[in-house]
Amino acid sequence: MQLNDFVQKQTGIALSQLSATLELINADATIPFIARYRKEHTGNLDEVQIENIIKAKETYEKLETRRTSILETLESQGDLTEELKLNIKKTQDLTKLEDLYLPYKKKRKTKADVAREQGVEPLAKMIMAQQNLDLNQIAKKYISKDLKSIDEVLEAARLIMAEWISERLSVRDFLRYQYANHALIETKVIKTKKDEPKAQKFVDYFDWSERLKNIPSHRFLAIQRAEKESFIRVKLQLDDAYIFSKIEEKLIKSESDEAEQIRLSLQDALKRLLLPSLSNEALQNSKKEADEAAIDVFAKNLKQLLLAPPLGEKEVLAIDPGFRTGCKVVCLDAEGNLKHNETIFPHAPQNKSKEAIKKISTLVEAYKIKAIAIGNGTASRETEALVKRIYFKHAPEVFVVSEAGASIYSASSIAREEFPNYDVTVRGAISIGRRLQDPLAELVKIDPKSIGVGQYQHDVDQSQLKKSLDRVVESCVNSVGINLNTASYSLLSYVSGIGSGLAKNIVDYRQENQGFKSRAELKKVKRLGDKAYQLSAGFLRVKNSKNPLDDSAVHPEQYDVVKKMAKSEGLKIEDLIGNKSVLSQIDFEKYQTDEVGLYSLQDIINELEKAGLDQRETAKAFAFNQNIKTIEDLEEGQLLPGIVNNITNFGCFVDLGIKESGLIHVSNLADEFVKDVNAHVSLHQQILVKVLDVDINRKRIQLKLEKTLS
Repeated sequence: MQLNDFVQKQTGIALSQLSATLELINADATIPFIARYRKEHTGNLDEVQIENIIKAKETYEKLETRRTSILETLESQGDLTEELKLNIKKTQDLTKLEDLYLPYKKKRKTKADVAREQGVEPLAKMIMAQQNLDLNQIAKKYISKDLKSIDEVLEAARLIMAEWISERLSVRDFLRYQYANHALIETKVIKTKKDEPKAQKFVDYFDWSERLKNIPSHRFLAIQRAEKESFIRVKLQLDDAYIFSKIEEKLIKSESDEAEQIRLSLQDALKRLLLPSLSNEALQNSKKEADEAAIDVFAKNLKQLLLAPPLGEKEVLAIDPGFRTGCKVVCLDAEGNLKHNETIFPHAPQNKSKEAIKKISTLVEAYKIKAIAIGNGTASRETEALVKRIYFKHAPEVFVVSEAGASIYSASSIAREEFPNYDVTVRGAISIGRRLQDPLAELVKIDPKSIGVGQYQHDVDQSQLKKSLDRVVESCVNSVGINLNTASYSLLSYVSGIGSGLAKNIVDYRQENQGFKSRAELKKVKRLGDKAYQLSAGFLRVKNSKNPLDDSAVHPEQYDVVKKMAKSEGLKIEDLIGNKSVLSQIDFEKYQTDEVGLYSLQDIINELEKAGLDQRETAKAFAFNQNIKTIEDLEEGQLLPGIVNNITNFGCFVDLGIKESGLIHVSNLADEFVKDVNAHVSLHQQILVKVLDVDINRKRIQLKLEKTLS
């Protein structure tokens, strides 16, 4: 099967679309670029479809590489028959490919190999042929110095037969089906460990059993972690009697002495060779599926987090709260530059609240602060209450901002490079303020695993997680568009066609030349060639450029089309931008070219209507219930405002303004069946919840969604 046919079968996408997309991929075009600026080539495929094509292409290439290697090995060993070669070439599944190779695979010396050296393989073949022979009489001929009795001879023959049975494709396929559809995953607590404090979070899985095919991702990963930490033992359970009888039917022709030997061989094959390896394989497959589900949830959460509403270019006073060490206060200008920093001590043990109130009030006036950002960690509620007591001449909005990952950023090389003369506490407060101004621009500096969304991020396949999350960041960065003159090195590195090397060169050029005056100036950046310019230019914005299209998602290769539109309407380009009455009347079909078709023209019109505007909504302030300060303040039946701070497949977690987050189980999200949690809530959404149950000992809060507030 050729690449295009394989990918088409995997994705269901038309061959004509696949061919064009694969051609672009092979030319090193990026997913964002293909999805945004090559719609005519792909038939308007979106980023997800393009990514699926790439995944299928990688699967095909991996399969073909392994197929070639196996064929070469079998050829060199002299084991490659025409039938085997044909079977290997037509196989489109990596597992089946390995099964075909298994009988010929060089491995450590097995018990069956020893039996072959003892000369009993002919006897094993006779037994498997089931010709109703006198086995005792025949077995006598194989007695030797190594095999001193008939029983030893027959035992040796059974070792060879057990290996043959274990290598049969039909037997392996049958067992795989049983594991995939009927296996139970069972856990047993390790009694010597069950009373340890760390074990209590796994108490639900001390003695657990359910169908492997039905177990949700989060539960499988929790069980895996509990086993890894040696609190439980895990095994897969099948109906052994049923399995034995079904395989026996395939192997035994009629009752005879040979039949009994085959039964004994089958028992050995199952116990020693098949069940252990295929049980591990089934667990690995379930782990892979659980990883994919968990990574998918993580990716969805990260996307929502990165695209969270920004405050925008406004002056911010940010506070990283604390008790004993005080509250770190920084003032940032509209571009996020640090203008002032100091420490105040409004809380115990110093209790200098009056001085703190006076200082905050003075700073707000001095730096024309429009918003105050307060980290949501230790002393957050007390600091928020303090700030809301202050009388301001021009009252700023007050926001509580997630600190997740701020400490990671503040100690990173990126933070040290940005603020070499300040310690980690100041950098952390700066990060809190900048998160409010633009979550995307600040959060790209932090390893996504440290941001605090998703579950079991350290238990899933780390390379797959990184790959997926990098794709999310790349997609978000390019969908929003980046200000070329203010974007950090970290942000630029995610722009289509840029990467870390060119990002550094862009920043260096920007510093040496007092910024970029146009998109075209990008071509002057060291090592940024025509290809990188083509892939990146449409996602970079230059404000106050002579060409107003430089501050839009219109690609430079589409500028001529816009010029023709403006000329036809008797307008300058800047007068066309935002002029919805004119744009709505344009017959854009007449501007089609070989490269700019209807899909692209529609995108151009849409962009001209809103060029320069951020697609994200604006951040809105939120107030928790000030009477709820700890979990002990919660009571069943209370209605409370909260913010969704994490989403999983089994529900969502809600920040109530206290240390512990509450859980809205999927069954409490709506009165009807909920298939997708994301269809009912989104990350950082403001909601009203009802308290259903509070378990203070286990620090668990059960909630019900009453209504959304934003």
